[in-house]
Amino acid sequence: MRHLEQLMAQLLDGVILLDPTGVILSVNGAALAMHGVREAADLGATAEEYAERFTMWSEDHHPLKRREYPLFRLLAGEPLPDMVVEVAPAGDNEARWVHQVRDVTMDVDDGEPDFLALVLSDVSKRYDAEARFKAMFQANPAPALVVRSRDLRVVQANPGFLSLTQFTSEQLVGRTLFGLDLLGGEAKAPAIRQSIEAGEVVPQTDAELLVADGGRRLVVFAGQPIDVTDDDALLLTFADLEPRRQAEQALAASEQHLQAVFDMAPVAMAITRGDDGRITGINGAFRELTGHDADALNHKIDQLGLWNDVDERAAAEAAIKQQGSVRGVTAKLSSKSGSPVECLISAETIHVHHAPCVLWVFQDVTDRRRSEAQLGEAIDEVLRDASWLSRSILDKLATLRRPASHSVPVDLTSREREILELICDDLDDATIADRLAISRHTVRNHVARLYAKIGTNRRSGAVIWGRERGMGRKRE
Repeated sequence: MRHLEQLMAQLLDGVILLDPTGVILSVNGAALAMHGVREAADLGATAEEYAERFTMWSEDHHPLKRREYPLFRLLAGEPLPDMVVEVAPAGDNEARWVHQVRDVTMDVDDGEPDFLALVLSDVSKRYDAEARFKAMFQANPAPALVVRSRDLRVVQANPGFLSLTQFTSEQLVGRTLFGLDLLGGEAKAPAIRQSIEAGEVVPQTDAELLVADGGRRLVVFAGQPIDVTDDDALLLTFADLEPRRQAEQALAASEQHLQAVFDMAPVAMAITRGDDGRITGINGAFRELTGHDADALNHKIDQLGLWNDVDERAAAEAAIKQQGSVRGVTAKLSSKSGSPVECLISAETIHVHHAPCVLWVFQDVTDRRRSEAQLGEAIDEVLRDASWLSRSILDKLATLRRPASHSVPVDLTSREREILELICDDLDDATIADRLAISRHTVRNHVARLYAKIGTNRRSGAVIWGRERGMGRKRE
């Protein structure tokens, strides 16, 4: 016995030695430390006293009855194949230690056991680490799986993964990773599969992840070996790329639609790169207007000699850099054949395939300007000898040639004209009343008569009617 106690004292594992009647014969220092006591007497003299001083739970924290305590199972002759129990002093509701126990039976004459030994290993740190990992694993919003290395069976799936795939935990746990065919796409590459099977680090890899309805979601995943479970395992984490793929597909479809609209537009358009101004696209109307075809691509607009006035072109390009757009700039262009083209030019900064570009719109107004010039010449010719025309016709011709800045109907009273001016300045009835020092009721009466005279029944109609005739300080 003395030699046995000397041997027990040197062990790192705890040992509790009993006789077959349940009397505790000897306890080594490691076993005392695992129970938070200093003397063997603090454990109790018998198995019964031990049970009165310590509370035990199963590995999953279910309270153990006294007959289920390792000491009593040992006395009953039941084997203890690495049984795991949680231990605390009697009265505590939280486990303080986690013991992994096994039994040893000793006899001298190959008959009934002479001594019984309970061998204890303190696995508290390992179980604490596992508990922390499990808590973090479950709380982690990123989808994740734990796969056992030796057979690649799914051990755990966190809520993020279940939410992403709509699988239940029962559908995954215990199934093999490749048997489920969870990973498709690049993840099926031999090198990636070999890394997973070897339990090695798996670099970030795109994959088509199987979901419960049989479809696939684009994800990026990575693998990391972990040792906080009973077996060696691989932690697989996932990031959902499906929204990005859908956005990219929608963007591609949108760009295809815009390209179709661009090609079919009846107005000449061209697209230039934002960095160097080179032409990357032209539509059919541009080809027809300028005579340039594929020869225009990868050239700058000024290299084609389109813009007659270099200063006008430079001013438009400067405005685009400063403001991002220009609207209705008048310019004279030259087609490839040298024919003059008068245009209204507008431009807007856009992005094509994520690259900044400029969309140019060239509206041909050559015919309209020619018609305006011809009409002006005709009116001037008539006005040179207009003695045979009536005064009213002369006034109308003069108005066509030189529109009056304020063409106010003669049938409006001065007060009505004054109120209409203020309406065109976007003033409400109360403000108009204050401005003219009259009552709001009087203003409403004038407005009602004004509506009747100009043929409208709403304020916006009066504003348009008045501004078309040059009324109000805010000119369209």
